[in-house]
Amino acid sequence: MNRISTKLALCFFAAVIILELFLMFYLHRNIIHSRVDEEFSRLLANGENHRDVLIENYSESTIKHIVLMENKNDREVMIIDSEGNIISSSDENNSILESYVPSVMKGKSETDGILISDYENSPYIVSVHPYQNEEHSGYVLMYQSTNSINQMVNELTMHFGIAGATSVVIILIIYAVLSKVLTRPLIHMKEATEKLSKGDFKVTLPYVSKDELGELSVSIQKLAEDLERLKKERNEFLASISHELSTPLTYLIGYAKVAMRKELNEKDREHYLSIIAEEAEGMKDLVKNLLDLARIDENSFTVTKEYFWSQPFLDNIFKLVESSFQNKNLKLNLQSKENFQIYADSLRLQQILLNLLDNAMKYSNNNTEIQLEAYKLDDRTVILVSDEGIGIPSDEIEFIFDRLYRVEKSRSRTYGGSGIGLSVVNELVEAHGGTIEVESKLGEGSTFKVMI
Repeated sequence: MNRISTKLALCFFAAVIILELFLMFYLHRNIIHSRVDEEFSRLLANGENHRDVLIENYSESTIKHIVLMENKNDREVMIIDSEGNIISSSDENNSILESYVPSVMKGKSETDGILISDYENSPYIVSVHPYQNEEHSGYVLMYQSTNSINQMVNELTMHFGIAGATSVVIILIIYAVLSKVLTRPLIHMKEATEKLSKGDFKVTLPYVSKDELGELSVSIQKLAEDLERLKKERNEFLASISHELSTPLTYLIGYAKVAMRKELNEKDREHYLSIIAEEAEGMKDLVKNLLDLARIDENSFTVTKEYFWSQPFLDNIFKLVESSFQNKNLKLNLQSKENFQIYADSLRLQQILLNLLDNAMKYSNNNTEIQLEAYKLDDRTVILVSDEGIGIPSDEIEFIFDRLYRVEKSRSRTYGGSGIGLSVVNELVEAHGGTIEVESKLGEGSTFKVMI
């Protein structure tokens, strides 16, 4: 199973191993080159010293002294004349030493230098040091056995190999632990999302840390809580809608059957038919509000703002609802002292005000007044709808914009609200970037204040 912990460990391990190999190779080569250069410098320094002594005091005793100094050591010395004849050597029986003489004579170097530097394939590294005084000239050849150099290189390689293998094991252990620590929260989140996909929203994620993983954990936890709340609200919403639809349907069926009786007189028949029409209108409004909510939830409705004059707009609304208010013996007063421009979607704003006025009409007693007032405050349009109705308890004001919430719980035909109209109003006001406020006293009335 390809777990993220394994993938993370492998990726980190591969990246670190590549970096480590590069660094170890770089250090290994540089240390070896540095040590070999030290051997070259030491060999040159010794050769220069012997050459200087030979120039200042050329004699058989000096030559013997030079040869004796390099005898029984990993270094050898050979002194030759300008013709390539061997004058003296620290190892006279070593033919390998003599094999480098032709190269010296061929090059006839006039300065100190390294003749043979290939320590990997040659038994010796060789330096050449020309000498010359009034009577004698030739070369001092210094030989350094490459056995010690190769041994040093092998030891360095072995130590680097041990260090590399040890670091690989340690890195594996560290990454195994770190990957578990880092991926454990991700595994918990994966399990949580699997529960969410199966409809189990009771998910609890442990506190992780104040980083991206922690923020992701908090987001998933919040998502689970929101989904659980939405599921609960959906079930309650469906139950309420079912009730809201079944009640008027029951009235429609019942009164339709009564109106169909042949023995019923025309006056009673008209009465029952008017009830049927009233209930049908209520169902029509309910379905319309449900469709509005659905469009708002799906963001399929648009708010197209434009400037229009307030007075013609308010007069049109007054004409639309005036007859309905008169039929309920209610007086609607329109108060707008000046004609100002409103920047909004006129159709959506009309829907807002019609819902608020309809709400005020439903919850107002006969022979009371309802005020519709509009004015400009700085750069905002303020519209107030006030009634003298039953009012709203103070502990329920914060819930009135929730879907299907009703202050009057009996769902009687007297007040007949569905609890959806104010939800639509709130959503439309927010879509305009505005706010809506409510002031109410139980038994005295309510005032809805819209600011856009």
